[in-house]
Amino acid sequence: MTPAAPGERQRVALVEGWRLCATEPGRCASPQQLEELPAEAWVSAPRLGTAAAMLRGAGRWSLDGPPRRFDAEDWWFCTSFDVPARDPAEPFWLGFDGLATVAEVWLNGQLILRSSNMYLVHECEVSAHLKPAANQLAIRFQALDAVLGEKRPRPRWRTPMVVQQQLRWHRTTLLGRTPGWSPSASPVGPVGGIWWERRPTLRLLDPQVSSTLDPAGRGHVRASCGLPPGAGDEVDRVELELARGGEGWRTPLAPRNGRFEAMLSLDHPALWWPHTHGEPALYEVRLLVHRRGAAPLVHAFSPIGFRRVESDTSGGRFHLRVNGVPVFCRGACWTPLDPVSLVSAPSSLRAAVQQARDAGMNMLRVGGTMVYEGTPFFEACDALGVLVWQEFMFANMDYPEQDAGFLDSVRAEAAQQLARWRGHPCIAVVCGNSEAEQQAAMWGAPRELWSQGLFDTTLRGWVEAALPEVPYWPSSAHGGAFPHQADAGTASYYGVGAYLRPLDDARRSDLSFATECLAFANVPDERTVGRMPGGHALRVHHPAWKERTPRDLSAGWDFEDVRDHYLASLWGLDPVRLRSVDHDRYLALSRVVTGEVMAAAFSEWRRPASRCGGALVWFLRDLWAGAGWGLVDDAGRPKACYHALQRTLQPVAVLLTDEGMNGVAVHVINERASPLSCELTLRLYGNGETLVAEAGFPLAVPARSGVSHALAERLSGFTDVSYAYRFGPPPVSLVHVTMAVQGETIGEAFHFPGERSLAPQELGLEARFDPARGELHLSTTRCAQFVHIDVDEHQPADNDFHLAPGASRRIALRRVSAPSGRALKGSVWAANAIRPVAISVPT
Repeated sequence: MTPAAPGERQRVALVEGWRLCATEPGRCASPQQLEELPAEAWVSAPRLGTAAAMLRGAGRWSLDGPPRRFDAEDWWFCTSFDVPARDPAEPFWLGFDGLATVAEVWLNGQLILRSSNMYLVHECEVSAHLKPAANQLAIRFQALDAVLGEKRPRPRWRTPMVVQQQLRWHRTTLLGRTPGWSPSASPVGPVGGIWWERRPTLRLLDPQVSSTLDPAGRGHVRASCGLPPGAGDEVDRVELELARGGEGWRTPLAPRNGRFEAMLSLDHPALWWPHTHGEPALYEVRLLVHRRGAAPLVHAFSPIGFRRVESDTSGGRFHLRVNGVPVFCRGACWTPLDPVSLVSAPSSLRAAVQQARDAGMNMLRVGGTMVYEGTPFFEACDALGVLVWQEFMFANMDYPEQDAGFLDSVRAEAAQQLARWRGHPCIAVVCGNSEAEQQAAMWGAPRELWSQGLFDTTLRGWVEAALPEVPYWPSSAHGGAFPHQADAGTASYYGVGAYLRPLDDARRSDLSFATECLAFANVPDERTVGRMPGGHALRVHHPAWKERTPRDLSAGWDFEDVRDHYLASLWGLDPVRLRSVDHDRYLALSRVVTGEVMAAAFSEWRRPASRCGGALVWFLRDLWAGAGWGLVDDAGRPKACYHALQRTLQPVAVLLTDEGMNGVAVHVINERASPLSCELTLRLYGNGETLVAEAGFPLAVPARSGVSHALAERLSGFTDVSYAYRFGPPPVSLVHVTMAVQGETIGEAFHFPGERSLAPQELGLEARFDPARGELHLSTTRCAQFVHIDVDEHQPADNDFHLAPGASRRIALRRVSAPSGRALKGSVWAANAIRPVAISVPT
């Protein structure tokens, strides 16, 4: 143990040496009674975590094994720790970064804490209870099932997503308690660190920093802190320091109302932008406490940024403006990377946010059904230029806002979270809840019950006081004649998706802003299927597969049925017959159909004439291996739908839409801060390989804008490119547009008019590996649809894409496993190919 330097904190995390056991509810009411338990009742785990995480770490449980109801038992966590030599009068602290959910904590047999809110951080001054060595720490987590059995008033409406309606009284996550879409691993136990700490006499108290950008473009940094009583004898001055790119600024803090405060202003600061629209410029910020005769104390905050976020609700719509510029927000709903422990390494969080950014996403939603993320998540979003739609952890239910104890707990929770979010430029919206208004309306509650004062008034006031520069929104589905009205406010949009509307509903609905949308049971790739219970032999009708297929508890269908509907409607295939006679082909086509639907919807929403302000896919990442809602699997491996969106959501993109009797339109989007000069090339093909017409033309697109053109303008005569008039057979089987800058192709789009055929045929598809460049070189004679690359030990940069007739592409391969020494092995397949093609590797 390294001693703390003078003026520095000494914090030690209690990570190892824990053991846990489960008992019947109420069997042991104090640590003394634990001595009655047999030794075999205890499990030693390598690291502290939730009960499920610790059992998993000890090899005693996993998501792939028999389910266990963690809420049905009391759980005890015990450890011992020594403390360094110290003055008995010196304050000594124990900290708990989250206890799920109803917990009691004893130190050396003395009860020191009761907690009933998993989202609260607790710090306990325990000097009076310490021993020099072998301090015994014991925590009991009461069986939530037993606590929920206590008699309480009934809610005014039901929430079908949960079995136990009285969860509304308890500040805990719905994850693990929502049968149908989350694994049965309810978090019980510590969901953050447990630590002890010695604090120096001279230290900063409640240091705070925030940044704003005024309408004139001036940036302002406000900082404040407190100092312990009597610190003035040691302190010469306190300064605020700001730095970026070798430049630095300082200003002193002045005493005011018992604290030290300062504001530092910059005339023309570098602005923070979402990555799609500019650079997410950040500034380092520190407080320096200059001591007489000693080195200064330094407190570093998370980097800050200057940006102005405004919500535009004119006409009943919802849009966001960043630094005065309208931003089309697209992305996905965030899930914990590990739904068992709810804890992830900062490097893993950054990699997951980077993956979203790489797909062209500029917003992630942390929804009210999840858990609050910690500072490393927001720092990753700050650095990578990804906006965050942040909700308080309330969802769907009728919360007892009139109960004083409940409201006190929420007040403490909100205060801690608002302090955590302060200063992060990525925070774009703070939202009161997930779908609470919508659930009340859909359940048939009277209109006057749809809104709750907790979200409309109470939380709004707290947010506006703490984060005045961040827009507040009461609920994820809010606005219009009813909360889920697509063309007003924000909504959960499932017209295309669960409600089986045709693809043109994406335009017909006149979507305003979707805080969640496009949920499908997205089939993962072959390797992920191999990790499921049953492995590659598993079939989609098997219970082990269906257990991981998301569904609503009150519905007689699941989201695989939704996917099958679009497989049938888009390509005229019978999914039941297909999976019965050719299961592998059924999986292959199921993988790509959901990406096809998502790309079509986003093409409609992104076109310049659209009034849509944004859309977030319901989930970015699966909670466990299976055909879940995620665009990537539970380990972060992209699915076909991820790649489809990756090609559609880039800040510079070319898109095609079917305009019916008006033909086909091409849309070029340029969200960058500089104008775009490009060359578009249009090619029409018949019968999969015959060039019918070709045209090229230059196009200039102003900065942060988009342009649309009817392709008919560029053709020498009339061609029914949308096959709307149907004068005989389709004259065109493929519309292909490429966008190039200085001869380099930077985007392409495909449209297949009329009835689309995926009938297998000879394509002339070839695949060759270039070891010098680590790339695959692909080429085809005929149009190859949904080209899929399957390579051992590697992951392609793009996958499940189309190749135009006579086209070729180079695809980078990234190694994802340790080298085995074997030669690269793999194959390439297309949905309309007769057979896979082996990758040619030079010898």
